[in-house]
Amino acid sequence: MQAGKIALTLALATAASIAQAQSFPSKPIRLIIPFAPGGTTDIVGRGAADQMSRILGQPVVVENRAGGGGSIGADAIAKAAPDGYTIGISTVSTMAVNPACNPKLSYDPIKDFKPVTNLANVANVIAVNPNFPAKNYKEFLAVLKANPGKYSYATSGTCAFGHMLGEQFKVSTKTFMVHIPYRGAGPALNDVLAGQVPIMVDNLPSSMPYIKAGKLRPIVVAWNKRLDSLPDVPTFGEMGLKEPNDPAWYGLVAPAGTPDDVIKKLNEAAVKALQDKGFQERLRAAGAEPSGNSPAQHAAEIKKEFDKMKNLVKVQNIKLEQ
Repeated sequence: MQAGKIALTLALATAASIAQAQSFPSKPIRLIIPFAPGGTTDIVGRGAADQMSRILGQPVVVENRAGGGGSIGADAIAKAAPDGYTIGISTVSTMAVNPACNPKLSYDPIKDFKPVTNLANVANVIAVNPNFPAKNYKEFLAVLKANPGKYSYATSGTCAFGHMLGEQFKVSTKTFMVHIPYRGAGPALNDVLAGQVPIMVDNLPSSMPYIKAGKLRPIVVAWNKRLDSLPDVPTFGEMGLKEPNDPAWYGLVAPAGTPDDVIKKLNEAAVKALQDKGFQERLRAAGAEPSGNSPAQHAAEIKKEFDKMKNLVKVQNIKLEQ
């Protein structure tokens, strides 16, 4: 008798889950962007929200939840009801760097989220002030090796993505540069442009205007091939540096426990959104390249980057500023 009740309960729960998935979405969806308006994350998230609203037939309403290097917004996504009506943007910072730097973080990037897709990838760059005594990667590496500790590099902050890329570069090349953290890429770029700090490690979109204007000299980029916009600049991969060559990404995740059928609908809508020519143009104008992979593929990207960052934090003894 008891077994029959359990079976009936399970059957009813399954039927309810199927019905929910079939009717999804029946109300507006909240999309949490874990950073302030205006940056690349916001451009990707808002573009996806606009297109997915049209495709799903329900508004996808953006909510910017900035703070803690993205951890406040990521925590809000993780703790939302797992029904598909709260989703959020995943980044290397929120899913890999922050959890690796801060083991006491309130969420687990692997256990607390259900990946939907990678929306877009962004190249990263090491660039120098034009007065730096190197005009290309070979000369840059030679200068660093000959002068360990003499040169410093600027980033948007301790445990920011640029910091981790700079440390990965140091490990991979056995060189030593001094890290100078700033409160954002803007202040860091200002000091590199002024010559206060000679080297910048950054996402390419924020540095590109200064590269185009000749105010920064690009040395090497993280991308799977040479960029059409910077054909003379090699990739880390070309230089034999596999670990630093991974791009930054901006994905879509839901809380753990969200039904698979709902994830499937969200994935299909996001992938279709990325096929819109206008959205593609906006992404490329911001320096991002549309992606649109499967939930399993984005889950693998998250795990790979998280494992890599955990190892880097350990090797370089990186401490998050409190």
